[in-house]
Amino acid sequence: MEAVCINLSGWAQEVFLVDSYSQDCTVEIALQHGVKVVQRPFQGFGDQWNFALNELPITAPWTMKLDPDERLTDALKTNLVKAIHDGHADGFSVIRQLYFMGQALPIRQPLIRLWRTKHCRFTDVPVNEHPIVEGKILNVSGELVHYDSPNLEHWLDKQNRYTTAEAIIAYTNAPLADTTNLFGTKLQRRMCLKRNLHKLPFRYGLFFLYNFLWLGAWRTGWVGYAWARLRSDVMRLIEYKRREMEYLGQLPEKQFSGPGKPDQRVPQYH
Repeated sequence: MEAVCINLSGWAQEVFLVDSYSQDCTVEIALQHGVKVVQRPFQGFGDQWNFALNELPITAPWTMKLDPDERLTDALKTNLVKAIHDGHADGFSVIRQLYFMGQALPIRQPLIRLWRTKHCRFTDVPVNEHPIVEGKILNVSGELVHYDSPNLEHWLDKQNRYTTAEAIIAYTNAPLADTTNLFGTKLQRRMCLKRNLHKLPFRYGLFFLYNFLWLGAWRTGWVGYAWARLRSDVMRLIEYKRREMEYLGQLPEKQFSGPGKPDQRVPQYH
């Protein structure tokens, strides 16, 4: 958390943190750096982000989404400020550079991360939420660096939770981030592939090759191979968990890792 605060110091007008009763020193560090902190139980990523956009007392004219493991480069900060002053858009897409096991991977993901305050909502899904921004979106050069977990233990723990959430969505046929349309928008095509991927033969091998060869993970040697292999394992886990639910005819019992206690120094929401 401290690295995020330092990264935003002197650049962001205000910083908010919606904490889901973390057990570490997240709240303490955030308060020391002047971050405005509230606490609220976690129900899902889309739900948490919509709460933040609708309920937090945001006064800045622009709002940016930033995850704890992401950092803005100086070039991106400069280019975002310039793009805002130019006034030609209502939202901005940036390129996120993925790091894994401490190495930069040639994985560059375009993501909408900045918009005019009150002009955005998130798809109300448990995981892999997407921002829906009103108005014109422009791309801004510069990199948003994503340090994807400090180690494999942390990464695997996170993926275990994500794959369970994705498997529940598949098992219950819950709505995705957008409608499924093979000939629609890029997001709609992704959702169509996501909904029907389990029907594709050789899907695990093809997904590995897509990540390793097409996206270029091979350029970073063994780390790139491990990342591509693990990505296909994540796909396999989602399908296995979904099939387990079908065999058992029930959802898995929710696992609690022991959330921290409310911190009375910050507002509480329920």
